[in-house]
Amino acid sequence: MAEVLLVSLGSTAGLRASDAELAASLRRAGAEVSVTVASAPREWRTLALTDLAWARAARAATLAAASRERPPAVIYSTITAALLAPLPGAIRFDALCAQNRPGRHGVWQRPRERVVLARAPLLLPVSEGALTGAPPGGPRAIVTPIAVERSGPPLAGAERDIAAITYAANPHKKGLDRVLAAWARARCDGEELLIAGLADAPRIDGVRVVGSLERSAYRALLRRARLYLAAPRREEYGIAQLEALADGAMLVSTETEVPYAALAPARAVDARLIGPDLAGAIRAALDEPRADYAAAVAPLLEPFSPASVDRVVAEQVLPALSGAA
Repeated sequence: MAEVLLVSLGSTAGLRASDAELAASLRRAGAEVSVTVASAPREWRTLALTDLAWARAARAATLAAASRERPPAVIYSTITAALLAPLPGAIRFDALCAQNRPGRHGVWQRPRERVVLARAPLLLPVSEGALTGAPPGGPRAIVTPIAVERSGPPLAGAERDIAAITYAANPHKKGLDRVLAAWARARCDGEELLIAGLADAPRIDGVRVVGSLERSAYRALLRRARLYLAAPRREEYGIAQLEALADGAMLVSTETEVPYAALAPARAVDARLIGPDLAGAIRAALDEPRADYAAAVAPLLEPFSPASVDRVVAEQVLPALSGAA
């Protein structure tokens, strides 16, 4: 039985959930997995200092776990967790500092990242896009998606009583201002946009803030929504968009410089809904929706299903970890 130490940064609820699912997938593949979680440091005003504090916390958590019993294989979840790693290990990540830490925000992280990537025995990006900015000729990379599945039974179009929903826990990054501007131009009387993950937002007709919800409550809203709206300035994996597609909502989104995972299947099913004209795409989706949208997108989400991810972990990741240990 393979033994794996998973070093979880745990800085967000999404990271904690994806790390728990990866650990479960490794166990289903036959590995003995222990998870160590970095202790949250104090808050800092800059990304450079914040990353340093989290990297130090991950290093301390790794040393503490290794002092009890040094594991044959280590996985660092996020590049930040690996920046000051005391032991060699695979790195799982949704984006590199070369991509999401421009200028002064990544003044120390970017050069350190190049060193860390060069010596890593294995990379586990969650998507092809996550490798953007990686130096050529690096270690083996196995794309290991974050698993997504439908949260409940599918609903017919007539039962979808919410016109649109968006998730905006990081309003600037998620482009909430652009979503709200497009919604204000596009909405008709009686149509409402729900904003999740946010405590407050500008008061606009046809917009309702629902705040931070338990995952089951949030996914229940996705099952009732006709559209999921997205206009991110930067997106790494885009788990919220994949969840929306899995629950049958149409994805209406602008493009991003590095395409996030949900864009390709959404574009393949209805290209009208992906592009710069967000307001026009909203009206196309609400007024002339593709009747079989949910059924058409479902097979394109199969690579993100728990069963598919389990196959990747069992057939590729675990053997590679054993070889790298």
